[in-house]
Parts: sequence; C-alpha cells; structure tokens
Amino acid sequence: MSATPEAPFWKTTPLAAMSREEWESLCDGCGRCCLHKLEDADSGRLQFTNVACRLLDLGSCRCTRYATRRRWVSDCVQLTPQTAGRFNWLPSTCAYRLLAEGGELPDWHPLVCGDPAAVHRAGVSVRGRAISERYVHDLETHIVEWPA
Repeated sequence: MSATPEAPFWKTTPLAAMSREEWESLCDGCGRCCLHKLEDADSGRLQFTNVACRLLDLGSCRCTRYATRRRWVSDCVQLTPQTAGRFNWLPSTCAYRLLAEGGELPDWHPLVCGDPAAVHRAGVSVRGRAISERYVHDLETHIVEWPA
C-alpha cells in the first residue's frame, strides 16, 4: 500500500495563514504587475503599457530592490492576503489573484513544474516585451493589449 502524497501548501493553506516564505514563493516572476497602467479618469477603464518600473530587471523579471522597493518607488503596491483579490489589474494568471479567487495554479507555475524559467517559455512574462520607464516620456504611446 502506497502513501498518499501530501497536497501542496497552496492547496491546503489559506493565503492569510501562509508563512512569509510560502507567500513569496507564489510569485511566478512574470513581472507583469510591475508594468505601468493608465486609468481613464471618467470611465475607470484600465489600459496596460509595456513600460516597466525602473527597478524591474527586464531579463529576470524580478525587482532589483525588492526588500526596499517602497523607499525607491513610493507608490509600489504591496500585495497582502487581504488585498490580493481586489486588484483588477493583476494578470489573470497571477497566483495571488488565482488563489484569492479560488482558482488553480497553471502548469507552468514554478511551484507546480519546479522550473523558474517555465514562466518565460510559456510566454507569460514581460521578458523581451517591456522597456524601462527610464527611456519613456509618454506612457500613452506604449499602450498594449497583452498584459491583460
């Protein structure tokens, strides 16, 4: 008789009960949350750009100053278990959003497949599709459809 494998933590632990390490491991490294968004003042409609925060490493799709990012970018949003389901600008593939909405992690997620580069091969990350805000003067000329 074989033992039943234990279910992974993200299937058994509510977001609010996860350890910091578990919470942080949910990030797939796509970098899409670090892209600038524009909101229409009248309609509230969001438009996505291919312009990334200056702290995002466009190769690894990770923040270069994650631990101190709010010191460098004061309006950087910090996701919490309480807010993860409220941000409609998070990509539909975001693990935080998926789990907050009762969904499953995709097959390419590093926690599922064990490969941190799978997010890039799946075409989900910003790698090769984004530019740093350091080189952009007009966000409206960089509106794209793909991050949604």
